[in-house]
Amino acid sequence: MADSLKGKKIAILVADGFEQSEFQKPKQALEDAGAETKVVSPAGSKVKGWNHAEWGDEVKVDIPLKSAKAEDFDGLHLPGGVMNPDHLRMDPQAVAFVKHFFESGKPVSAICHASWTMIEADVVRGRTLTSWPSLKTDLLNAGAHWVDQEVVRDKNLVSSRKPDDLPAFNREIVKLFAEGGSQATQKKVA
Repeated sequence: MADSLKGKKIAILVADGFEQSEFQKPKQALEDAGAETKVVSPAGSKVKGWNHAEWGDEVKVDIPLKSAKAEDFDGLHLPGGVMNPDHLRMDPQAVAFVKHFFESGKPVSAICHASWTMIEADVVRGRTLTSWPSLKTDLLNAGAHWVDQEVVRDKNLVSSRKPDDLPAFNREIVKLFAEGGSQATQKKVA
C-alpha cells in the first residue's frame, strides 16, 4: 500500500485541543501510503494538540480555514479530542467545509469526538457509525445508527471510537481514501 494514495491530497481539519494520537497516527498512515496531507484550521499559524490528560505538541497550520477550498482536496480526516470538535462545530466555515465533503461523496474519516462536527453539519442521518461512547445519544438524536465497534465503514465514511482503535482505523482509512469514497455499500469492520 506504499503508493495507494499517491497523488491524493487529504485535508486534516483541527482546532486547538485535538487528540494528538488521533491526528499524528492517521496522518502518518496516509502519508506512508503516498498521500499529501494538509492541516486546515481556523486557528492562527499553529494549533495545539491534547495528549491524553495534558496539552500536547503544537502543529503548523498549512492552510487557514478561511482560505481552504474543500474542492481542492480528495478527502478529509477529522481527529477527535473533546475541545477540538467542540470548537469546530461552533464555526460555520468548519461546518460548511465538512458538509462539502459529504455532499460531493468524497471520503471522510472521523474518530472519537469528531462526530460532533458531523452532527452539526447534518451529515450523519441514516448512517451507521461509531464514536467515543458518550456521543452515542447525540448521534442517535441526529438520526444515526450508533454501534460499539473499533471501526465502521458506511459508504464514504470510516469512523472509530478511540486511540486504542487506531491500527484498525488506519488500515481502513487508507483503503477508503484509495477508493476515493466511491464504494456505495456499507461495510462493518470489526
